[in-house]
Amino acid sequence: MTAAYAAHDWSDLFVASAGAGAALTGLLFVAVSLNIKEILGNAGLPARALQTLLLLLSTVVDSLVGLIPGQSATALGVELLLLSLVFGGWVLVLAVRMAAHTRQYVHPVFHFGLVMPGTLPQVVGAVTLLAHSGGGLYWTVGGIVGALLSASINAWVLLVEILR
Repeated sequence: MTAAYAAHDWSDLFVASAGAGAALTGLLFVAVSLNIKEILGNAGLPARALQTLLLLLSTVVDSLVGLIPGQSATALGVELLLLSLVFGGWVLVLAVRMAAHTRQYVHPVFHFGLVMPGTLPQVVGAVTLLAHSGGGLYWTVGGIVGALLSASINAWVLLVEILR
């Protein structure tokens, strides 16, 4: 079995991404609490804050699931697929709901492009892990990195850009 389909080969990366996601989640709560009036005063920003939280939590939960000892690649694939569909679906529903409100500061296509790297690779990673072909956990890690980057950009908006 190649590394792309063997979760035990990824344990250090999963530990690091769980820690990074947890730390950024804490910082998100600080950003939201500092700017809560501005966030609640803009119709699209509460959903963006929740979307950011979901992206970060998906990295933490996916990483923790990847650290479960002794599980098969199939079990991990099923778990990651379910998680990616739930988190990714929720993030995309929020993006659709926010589309009308984001037009004032960014085109909705840009916003979809911002959150897709944190959602779509997760689904592809789970499917290819189940198929034992097509990239497996390399896609999942791409999704984790995409989620961390997307969430960081959203957090910047919630912390700094809304005050401009």
